[in-house]
Amino acid sequence: MRPKELKLWTTGVAHLLALVPGHARLSGLSQWLRQVCPVDHFVLFVYEGNHRPLALFDTFGADKRGVYVDDYQCGPYLLDPFYLACTRGQAPGLWRLRQFAPDHFYLGEYYLTYYQQTGLAEEIAFFVDLGAGATAVLSLMRSTASCAFSRDEMQLIECAQAVVEQVIGEAWQLRQAQQPRPAQDLDFKIREAFDQFGAHILTGREQEIVQLLLRGHSSASVAEQLNISPGTVKIHRKNIYAKLGIGSQSELLGLFIRDLTGQESVAVA
Repeated sequence: MRPKELKLWTTGVAHLLALVPGHARLSGLSQWLRQVCPVDHFVLFVYEGNHRPLALFDTFGADKRGVYVDDYQCGPYLLDPFYLACTRGQAPGLWRLRQFAPDHFYLGEYYLTYYQQTGLAEEIAFFVDLGAGATAVLSLMRSTASCAFSRDEMQLIECAQAVVEQVIGEAWQLRQAQQPRPAQDLDFKIREAFDQFGAHILTGREQEIVQLLLRGHSSASVAEQLNISPGTVKIHRKNIYAKLGIGSQSELLGLFIRDLTGQESVAVA
């Protein structure tokens, strides 16, 4: 970044922090970050325990919000590498989606059934620890018409971490004061549906394997995760498919989504 650009960027911090906390400042944050490099879309989700992801802010038009936010909140988030990283207590910082994605991610159900609909070339995100088990993830997205974020761009964007943390932290405190979240809501039903998928037909081990397969893991990765041999995983998969009455991974997420919507599925057979 040249001195003139650096001066413009630092001056932008002062203007940003002069905005009203909440949506106005989050919008200003997205504009400020765009001074570093092009970003097509921003979305800020807060992941908190078993609650469904809360969308605090986004820059989508109404036509795209249905896929990026509404559809995502209805269940696919359970397979999102960013969400899964949060459940593992991922440290704050700037991360690429592919750093958390399992092998064969682009052949997995999360990608094939949901993520490819977004038309994204790359997604990076700031992870912000909000305390009390809540984590904010501010995603910066580039569509397939754009190139991936370069190493230099990543290094520059990473310098904004402190400002990002302050703006998001204030927005979260404001949200909690104005609209506290209920103790239980649909998120628990979604989580329960995922955890109990096939419970009346599959063994406990088979359920573990199904959940890993849905999250994009290959048989080799499943074997590594569960400390069993790839051959054992292959046998389990064959038995799982026979019990569920399916022939491939591509039908698993469909069964899960039908569970969520109350339609006939194996989980309630």
